[in-house]
Amino acid sequence: MTDNNVEPERRPAIAILGLGPMGRALAAAALAAGHPTVVWNRTPDKAEALVAQGAMLAPTAADAVGGASVTIACVLNYGAVRASLAGLADPPEGTLVNLSSGHAGEARALASWAAQRGINYLDGAILTPAPTIGTGAATILYSGPQTLFHRSRPLLETFGGTSIYLGEDIGVASAYEMALLDLFAMSVGGLAHAFALAIAEGIEPAAFARLAKGIGALLPDLADRFADQLAAGRFPADVSSIASAGSAVAHVSDAAAARGIDTTPLRAIQRIIGRAAAAGYGGDSYARLAQFLAGTDHPGVSAESAAPEPSQSALRGAGPR
Repeated sequence: MTDNNVEPERRPAIAILGLGPMGRALAAAALAAGHPTVVWNRTPDKAEALVAQGAMLAPTAADAVGGASVTIACVLNYGAVRASLAGLADPPEGTLVNLSSGHAGEARALASWAAQRGINYLDGAILTPAPTIGTGAATILYSGPQTLFHRSRPLLETFGGTSIYLGEDIGVASAYEMALLDLFAMSVGGLAHAFALAIAEGIEPAAFARLAKGIGALLPDLADRFADQLAAGRFPADVSSIASAGSAVAHVSDAAAARGIDTTPLRAIQRIIGRAAAAGYGGDSYARLAQFLAGTDHPGVSAESAAPEPSQSALRGAGPR
């Protein structure tokens, strides 16, 4: 964390572009650490509380970036970052760190756009909700030029928790974020669908939740098993096979249909399982589906093939990953 014994005017300035809940949390953490903090938002009224705490409101994003050592963009998407900085006349001396959501291709395109304008650029992804920012529970991923990360790291640590540097490939942080959001979206959607079926069957939500937690507790071991099998390119069905999983999903789909519940997500899974079984993978473990969906038929579909594994030295603080 930044040393709070240093006089505020001697600390490097941080600019925050975008004042949604996450942007406001980032700005509040910068202010709490005593950094001169410049904020900008398309609708200035969102800055009122931060200004009352000592933040400076810039009339334009370009003005906010001008005097900052690090500028954090936390806006709607990558296009909004580009649009916000369209009026930038001269390249800033500081580093632009984009924490807006998007996929790896968008990160690489924005990096190219920034390079053409002489803008130092890092990409990143926040993995934890806004209330964690400035605490030990925050987790933020970064990717891009290593020299920029190390130069910016003392300021980035203002936001608390664990800062993980994933490597020089600018798109890696976004790639991780999208894959993790995929897991979250599918898991939460499945949880909602399961509650709908339980309720339709007359099961009390609290009673169902007690047992649903046990299903969720299986995921950590499953994640490790998937990773091991995908890295090895071998998929022994020592626990369950794609074919048996297909049978289970068919039973659930029938149960949901009998209660008039939308079976679209279940039918989508059934189609994927059916295609994999038709390709000859019915006797393999469920991990094979990841390789099948990725369109690969060789071993090595692992984190190591996409990005370097963060070393222990890349981790900071006590925040959970």
